[in-house]
Amino acid sequence: MSTITNNSTITIAFIGKLDNGEIFKSVDENSPFTLQLGNQELPPTVENALIGRSAGDIIKVRVSPEEGYGGRQKLLVQKISKKSLGDKIVPKPGMILSLTVSKDGVDHQVPATVMSVAGDMVEIDYNHPLAGHHLNYEVTIIKVE
Repeated sequence: MSTITNNSTITIAFIGKLDNGEIFKSVDENSPFTLQLGNQELPPTVENALIGRSAGDIIKVRVSPEEGYGGRQKLLVQKISKKSLGDKIVPKPGMILSLTVSKDGVDHQVPATVMSVAGDMVEIDYNHPLAGHHLNYEVTIIKVE
């Protein structure tokens, strides 16, 4: 039976959950994920936990916010005018918008979550929705090459 080493090609299924039990990503055994370890497709903590394991093993790994999607940044929560969203969008708390942000003369589409609406102002959070959260993975190793 092959064991996983750095640069092994592996096929896995996994469930990613937040501490509150909410599932943020799921890859089941019917549509597994194949990757080469060391290509940074998984957080380093998960990759390291897979080293030395074999097909059939199930591991549980907790990833810190810093290694996952980073900590929450207060600077990424901003208030903007409702008018800047145009006439077709009626912002509501929890709504995720795709907004255009210019940086160094280049426009980028970024997701932003509406936090609150007060009068003609909208509080927008540009942090990734998983920023600031620990990510808990349960990984099932299906195949090792």
